[in-house]
Amino acid sequence: MATQIPQTATSEHATAGLLPRIGRSLATVPALGWLVGVLCAVIIEYVIGDTLAVMLYLPKVPALFGTTLVLKQPLLFPSALLFVLLVYVLPIGAVARLSAGWTNRAAVALERVPIWLSVLVHLGLLYAVLHVWTEASDYRLQVAKLIMIAVMLTLSINVINGYMGEFSCSHPGFMALGAYASSVFTLLLFKQDRLFGAALLPESLGPYFFPIALVIGGAAAALGALVVAIPSFRTRGDYLAIISLAFMFIVKSAIENIEPIGGPRGMGGQPHWSTLPAVFAGMAICIWIINNFVRSTMGKALNAVRDNEIAADAMTVNTRRTKMVAFMFGAFWAGVAGGFYAHEVRHVTPGSFGIQMLAEILAMVYFGGLNSVVGSIVGAVSISMISEILKPLQLYKWIIIPLILILVMIFRPTGLVAFRDFDIKRILGARR
Repeated sequence: MATQIPQTATSEHATAGLLPRIGRSLATVPALGWLVGVLCAVIIEYVIGDTLAVMLYLPKVPALFGTTLVLKQPLLFPSALLFVLLVYVLPIGAVARLSAGWTNRAAVALERVPIWLSVLVHLGLLYAVLHVWTEASDYRLQVAKLIMIAVMLTLSINVINGYMGEFSCSHPGFMALGAYASSVFTLLLFKQDRLFGAALLPESLGPYFFPIALVIGGAAAALGALVVAIPSFRTRGDYLAIISLAFMFIVKSAIENIEPIGGPRGMGGQPHWSTLPAVFAGMAICIWIINNFVRSTMGKALNAVRDNEIAADAMTVNTRRTKMVAFMFGAFWAGVAGGFYAHEVRHVTPGSFGIQMLAEILAMVYFGGLNSVVGSIVGAVSISMISEILKPLQLYKWIIIPLILILVMIFRPTGLVAFRDFDIKRILGARR
């Protein structure tokens, strides 16, 4: 005699089995498939986003997936949620799953060509996604660029605080040196300015020299790092944290008192050369170089110094030189990020590079996870997005973000994605 199963239990069992099946089917989608799915989603939003927003009684297309809109007007939560489902979640999932067959075949084909070609294809798709998504508003464009600059900053401090195992607080100072050095170069040569007068060269030549301005900013920051490193690495323990904190305040005070570069009023009028392609290229090059650095012989030596400096010294590792090279290398990329930042916001003041910026940078690197390029990217994107999303809450934002950090430190003391290699072949490879 057959036993009759209650209908409610049957539906619950079906629902419980549905989610794992969806998860298993999506697990076969390669990175190429996800990028194609996201590209389709942003194109859908670009084409019908305004019409759909009107139909759902939204005042405009949600800038950051409806989150900021809902915080300002909580009654719009159902409309914003439906918009995100129709424009992002369902198209991304459907396209990624339906295209899994040919994207896996394409991924297999890309595995047979040089890795740089596969990387270029994926980067091209990622840039196309960003380009279409940021076309909606200047606000999105600036948020995207500031997040990419934050990724560079977080990676650079992870070289010191993560891979080298020292606690440095001087990154805002390095960033300030980079921002001011690159600004002086571009304003003096290519832009008529109240501080430097008429430009020495035609402004039309400026964009071609912008990479040089960024390198000059990075070099200025690296020289600043050398000043910190010479006395710091003769000592052990927490002295680097104290000296680097003092260095940050010295740089800030020095800039405030140098009138030829604006003094406390700061320096403005920088050319707007931190375009989306420029910042995207800078971030990609930064990730590639830092990932190669930490996986090189120097990176392995750096890990040995972090784990046991005395043992590393006994194994013929020149510990002092290794730490100085890594410290200057990290500072260089902080200076480059400062150059991008100055030419994006187009007005920098000494007050921009203080304790608050230091707290944000440290939050990004420890939230994402030490000793991990992937963790730095996750930390920079997560904290930047959370900070931007919570802006409507004003002061409460600075209560919620520390609470999130405290919870992460309690349940994952090493961060979300710590001690994980950035294996590009595995990330871009086929899934079946």
